[in-house]
Amino acid sequence: MKIYKKELIYNVPAHRGLVKITDHVREALKESEIKEGLALVNTMSITASVFINDNEQGLHHDWEKWLEKLAPEFPKEQYEHNIKENNAHSHLKRAIMGRECVCAITDGKLDFGGFEDIFYYELDGQRDKKVLVKIIGE
Repeated sequence: MKIYKKELIYNVPAHRGLVKITDHVREALKESEIKEGLALVNTMSITASVFINDNEQGLHHDWEKWLEKLAPEFPKEQYEHNIKENNAHSHLKRAIMGRECVCAITDGKLDFGGFEDIFYYELDGQRDKKVLVKIIGE
């Protein structure tokens, strides 16, 4: 069995933002030379998310609206965490959207449905954050 690890760095200039990272993961898979196995893709930040879904702008807008209803940024005073920090809403949004995804690899390719892509979702941006890609297989 082979194991390949790559760290990707993202710096979203806005407080929140969505980055399609499917091609970055595919590049890591190509570098790994693994043909059959699994790829784990996870954020290494507690205020960011990695997940698989559809790359459709209306849906991206809907996520923002939905998450803001579930964990609104304001008023800041509603969160005890914000006594020392100001990003409680980002932690809650990350808990909802998830930390990682696992992708099957077959014949050197990600086993995806027709509309699936991998996304990095920055929830408290404007600084470098890491995403781990770990590929295990043969």
